[in-house]
Amino acid sequence: MGSNQQNEINNLFKEKKSPTSVFVFLIALYFISQIVVIFTSRSELMVNINGRMLPLSFATGIFTSIGNICIISMVAVYHRKGFAAALTILLVQFPSILMTIFVAGIYTSIPGLFTNLMTLVAIILIYSNDVKKEKYQKSLSVQAVTDRLTGIYNRFAATEYISSLISKKAPFAVVSIDINNFKSINDSLGHSNGNKILIEIAKRWKIVAESGASGTTDLVARLSGDEFCLIIKGYATKDDIIKTIKHYENVLENKFTLNDNDYFINASFGYAIYPDDAAETDTILSYSDVAMYDVKKKNSSNHICHFTQELLREENNLEIEREIRKAIDEDRIYALFQPQFDVNHHLRGFEALARMRDEEGNIVSPGTFIPVAEKVGLIDRIDSSVFDKSTSFFGEILKNHPADFTLSVNVSVRHLMKADFVDEIISTLGRNNFPADHLEIEITESIMIESAEKALECINELKNYGIKIAIDDFGTGYSSLSYLNKLPADLLKIDKSFIDKMNLNESSKQYVAAIISIGHIMNFEVISEGVEDVDQIETLKKINCDFIQGFIWGKPLPENEAKELLLNA
Repeated sequence: MGSNQQNEINNLFKEKKSPTSVFVFLIALYFISQIVVIFTSRSELMVNINGRMLPLSFATGIFTSIGNICIISMVAVYHRKGFAAALTILLVQFPSILMTIFVAGIYTSIPGLFTNLMTLVAIILIYSNDVKKEKYQKSLSVQAVTDRLTGIYNRFAATEYISSLISKKAPFAVVSIDINNFKSINDSLGHSNGNKILIEIAKRWKIVAESGASGTTDLVARLSGDEFCLIIKGYATKDDIIKTIKHYENVLENKFTLNDNDYFINASFGYAIYPDDAAETDTILSYSDVAMYDVKKKNSSNHICHFTQELLREENNLEIEREIRKAIDEDRIYALFQPQFDVNHHLRGFEALARMRDEEGNIVSPGTFIPVAEKVGLIDRIDSSVFDKSTSFFGEILKNHPADFTLSVNVSVRHLMKADFVDEIISTLGRNNFPADHLEIEITESIMIESAEKALECINELKNYGIKIAIDDFGTGYSSLSYLNKLPADLLKIDKSFIDKMNLNESSKQYVAAIISIGHIMNFEVISEGVEDVDQIETLKKINCDFIQGFIWGKPLPENEAKELLLNA
């Protein structure tokens, strides 16, 4: 590290200095006390104290003690400077005291001579102990900020340095560095040789930081294992940050020779900038880590990445994916049931909606976990769990309370395209004693884009068992009358986005009316999703919608409430 960084780190751990004004005060108080001592020791005045007449000279010992306290305080508080001042004062006084005793014959000064000698011994002992303590504290300070293996700064020093830069509001960049494939190096060469490589890496980077060869002011630290941190300041533009990182990257990529064998090493660099990306120590370190892990994940030829909020969202998606997998394994996926009614408010049935709880039992928004499940290919497992639990729940009700209703479940394109999809559906229905003609499977029209031939084959097989087919979110995807005409569906679902706009202007209402008309022409029944107010119901009645689903007549219900609604319908 350069001397500037060394000084800055040292200053972070230096003991706070007492103000000079106190030092001056102690010296002044000492000399005042000595003047009073001289005056009182030679005075023949008598003073009345509590009815008794005492010679003023009795105060000599008091002010002598005050002077000695000042001398000792200087050494105790100001260390080297205080010791030098105290020693000078005492040594200057000795000739004067000796002359007073042996030349002037004033033998009353003999106690003062011994007092000064005792004070001299006391300050020498105090200062000697301070010197030992200072050396020990300096050794501890060095150990506190130094990585034992490599000799460069450690995590503690790096975080304290970052905090100090933030307190000064000085712009800087934090770079998280991870040596690529270092585990394989340790596994193949052994930890001892792996440590030698870490020491050499630190040595190279320390030379760059101390020499200023990068063109910026840098501090390099080892955080743990094969993870390092680079703190960059003194740059003119953000391009200078990249240049500095590349300088360290180039130095690293020069070959390492170990046991007469050459090794070539590279690393992943992720960086975040203060104050642009983060304004707190922990946050900026975390963000630079996120950028670094993105480099490792992509495994591209570019080993440098600047943190962006998009990376944070991707990191969050990974966490959500882990949570979904655990929720599936720990059976924390469950269903709520949103009722569907005809326009006269008679119960048609329920749509089963997937829900998830986290490890603490809190509900995770479906808007959070469903898109991630679709993206990472877990949606079919969620579909299966909801389907099994829904048919099991209603199957138990139907054993004792036969009812005419429809259970509607969502199926993803990925799930429907599985080779054993139909077998899974029929097997689950049989196991849960749920009649096939009470089941409705919701698919999106995009399924015809994925694989029309296979989709139609699967749908026709489901229809042969008496299962109904609903086309979900009609109009939001790849709407095509030719595809629609091929689908042997029973129900068309109008997306909430169209219902929301329906009463805002005539053209929006006519668009919804046209969808309903097309559905009827093709012998589909039509249901509108997301109905939330009375005016929407009245409009849907006028344009001949068949069914309604939405908060105005029913929010998603837990099992006990859905059962009560069904039995009272």
